[in-house]
Amino acid sequence: MSQAVTEMESLKSKMKATWMSGDFDRVAQTYAPDARAFVGRLGLKAGERVLDVACGSGNLSFPAARAGAEVTGIDIATNLVETARGRARAEGLRVNFDEGDAEQMPYADSSFDVVMTMFGAMFAPRPERAAAELLRVCRPGGRVAMANWTPAGFIGRMFKATAAHVPPPNVPSPLLWGDERAVRERLHDGVEELYFNRRTASFRLALTPEQAVDFFREWYGPTLRAFASLDAGGQAALRRDLVGLWAEHNLATDGTTHVESEYLEVVATKQ
Repeated sequence: MSQAVTEMESLKSKMKATWMSGDFDRVAQTYAPDARAFVGRLGLKAGERVLDVACGSGNLSFPAARAGAEVTGIDIATNLVETARGRARAEGLRVNFDEGDAEQMPYADSSFDVVMTMFGAMFAPRPERAAAELLRVCRPGGRVAMANWTPAGFIGRMFKATAAHVPPPNVPSPLLWGDERAVRERLHDGVEELYFNRRTASFRLALTPEQAVDFFREWYGPTLRAFASLDAGGQAALRRDLVGLWAEHNLATDGTTHVESEYLEVVATKQ
């Protein structure tokens, strides 16, 4: 086994551990209305075959299933797949959830009419492979739809503030998926139409900005792991910077927190 392969396997293992840390479902539920709106804009038809890539606990999968689509979700985090399966059983919805890697999905070519991902596939460490897989499993004439945090948006700035304290892995920044030029380069081959829209997702928390940071520190895997890698002084400095960022962007004036974060909505039609 080559060193490059060994290093990538180690990175994938760390990424899986990161997304299994905390409880991403708690964070995902804070922007669930935006996920429903994202699915709604796709205008899914009953019986369409839909794949939710890096599905987490099913923020996109369940609205798609309620619209009558035949939905499959895939995610690298075992616990999130289990959460999604449990929710499907509880709601009586027929959704198939698989554990797997967005860079090497276990589906045949042209298996789906719509392939969608919200703040998910953008974190795959090899974006060219992820892009190729998104297109491979989509049928000709089908659509690939993405929602990706932008570098200038609030979550993008939160990532950058964290990176100032904890250097990220030596892979392309996930925020490049929020740059139109980068997306055009990655989805150039095999796409006949490509549309972009800049939208915002809302984080409305019945918490102060300080408590919002602590919420992410406890439940959001990347933030939890970043804090865990620092000593006490480093943790205090990171928390101070994040609290400042949340306070700066807080639109609420009643002691709670309301932050809007820009994302790039991408819809590509496969040739």
